[in-house]
Amino acid sequence: MPKKTPAISKPVVRVLPLLGVSHLDRAFDYLVDEESSSACQPGTRVRVRFHAQLVDAVVLARLSDSDFDGSLKFIDRVISPFVVYPERTANLVDALADRYGGNRSDIIRTAIPPRHAKAEESDFATPWEDLGESSEPDLSGWSSYQHGESFVDFVLSGNPARAAWQITPGEDWAWCLAALAVKVARDGGGSLIVVPHQRDLDKLEAALRDLVAAKQVTVLTNSLGPQARYRRYLSVAEGQARIVIGTRSAAFAPVENLRLAVVLHDGDDNLVDNLKPYVHAREVLTTRSAQEGCSLIIASYARTSETQLLVDSGWMHDLVASGGVLAKRAPVVTPVGTYGLNLAREAAASTSMHSSAYQAIRAALDSDEPVLVLNPRKGYVPTLACGHCRAAARCRRCNGPLTLPQGNEVGSAPQCGWCGHIEARHSCTECGSTRLRAVVLGSERTAEELGRAFPSVRVIISGGNKVVPLVPHKAALVIATPGAEPDVDGGLYGAAVILDTGALLSRQDLRATERAFATWIKAAAQVKPGPKGGEVVIAADPELPVINFMTTWDVVGAAQTELAARRQVRLPPAVHFAAIDGADASIDMFLELAELPRHAEVLGPVPLPPGVSLPGDYDSARFGPPQRIVVRTPLGPRSELGKALRQANAARSTRKDELPLRIQVDPVNVG
Repeated sequence: MPKKTPAISKPVVRVLPLLGVSHLDRAFDYLVDEESSSACQPGTRVRVRFHAQLVDAVVLARLSDSDFDGSLKFIDRVISPFVVYPERTANLVDALADRYGGNRSDIIRTAIPPRHAKAEESDFATPWEDLGESSEPDLSGWSSYQHGESFVDFVLSGNPARAAWQITPGEDWAWCLAALAVKVARDGGGSLIVVPHQRDLDKLEAALRDLVAAKQVTVLTNSLGPQARYRRYLSVAEGQARIVIGTRSAAFAPVENLRLAVVLHDGDDNLVDNLKPYVHAREVLTTRSAQEGCSLIIASYARTSETQLLVDSGWMHDLVASGGVLAKRAPVVTPVGTYGLNLAREAAASTSMHSSAYQAIRAALDSDEPVLVLNPRKGYVPTLACGHCRAAARCRRCNGPLTLPQGNEVGSAPQCGWCGHIEARHSCTECGSTRLRAVVLGSERTAEELGRAFPSVRVIISGGNKVVPLVPHKAALVIATPGAEPDVDGGLYGAAVILDTGALLSRQDLRATERAFATWIKAAAQVKPGPKGGEVVIAADPELPVINFMTTWDVVGAAQTELAARRQVRLPPAVHFAAIDGADASIDMFLELAELPRHAEVLGPVPLPPGVSLPGDYDSARFGPPQRIVVRTPLGPRSELGKALRQANAARSTRKDELPLRIQVDPVNVG
């Protein structure tokens, strides 16, 4: 092998090896030879020899000299001359690593797709305008919102405008966002829209294709094949793509001249990366808005406490409809005064069905319109209890919940929902009774009973692995679980009935009320306006504050109340919060090494919540049951707590503690 000679200009290459090791999450200097010099630029991928192994790395900078006293090694080779880690992405990753107390290499794994050599042969030189014809968009949809026209004008002028957009009932949010994104692109700017689900993505892409050619819309999702995903990423990195849409990983797309960033339904768990350091797409885009000076829209029917905190701080502003517009668009919401209304059971004899629910369903069906019935539980009879003392019915083998699978008649042998054991002779562990009762009925049993009550009406079930995306605009009973509500082709539902509200409100979760409200308001938004006869019947106590917000359609008030409650008990987002899980010994070492911010409060250790386990292999018999500590600090610089945790984890890594330790900063699920 011929001897390599250092490059004539700036022979030192500063790289970040993608090792995934906390104490090695830093830059190292290498040399580049003259032959590879032109291809080895900041942001490119290279291979370097690190501790006798060849590893991937990204180039951070080219330098004339190194501050390393020893002799430098040459990089092995340049993997690709394409710049996949531009400076704006590097700044973003640095900020997020400090924010979440994580490694940059872990975030880069999510941000940059793996290389595919064939994809690099594609055409990236054709300008966006030459990829197809685009139409002048209609921005009139934004006029329905207070200061909506001024907001749009500010975005188009290139100034950073940030808004929490509360989508009104019946609004075609995809059409509004598509029109604004296309206008930004036609003016030479870049638009980036992140959504939580493929269904939302399909709807948005369809709206965009009414205004621009297919090649002018770049879709980025993890479901793409490796070649397509890398080719589209390069199209963005090379400045060809101006309109980029996708799911959570698309938030990192290095859109050139980014003027507009949007995240839809930021309370959805699908926007959180399921691998460490568990980055939220909302945090990616708020960071980009601050760093790159782009406009930002957080859009949803409901509003999270995190978004309300941004509004309260003045960093973001409301974009809401006036009361008059809401009165014309919102359906009438009628609470029936009980958690326990079970429409399926009452439907067995229609004369005993709650009058409000029956009348709303009957009126919609008579108008040849579909009715949405939202049931939070899938299956047939997913929960059974003792018929005497109401204690939960549990399996004698594994203590799992007893259920009644579809096809079984009431009174037949129940089955364990965990191990599948048939419990032929169940007796209650509390009182000894052999009688069982259904606590709640699932969507399939609800559909069965409603089908008997309305025998001439088509019944459609959507939920689980049988999600129906679209139903025709004609009479039908649509039984859906949350998140699986079909759209109505060319219209809206005539009515909706929301069942078993206690199932969502009673969950052991900090966000139970917030998520329940978001679920209900999103379903209600698909019902036609109240002035046209649209009604939503919800089985809940009207005295509950969350139900009052539903009936008045006061989304902002609901978010303000939720945030105020969090402030009273010092829970996120009113404080900075981190959950750290691991073995007792690892947590003790971590706390010894951590230089936590002033006024930091450490709570615990306590056992992990039920159903939560540590990642990787962990021997509880050897190291003891995993524990959790919680660290919380008053609100201040966003990265202060994360930096302290990151440094402590690096010091722990240096001491070769290889037991799993999970750090979650401001986790979505607190318990």
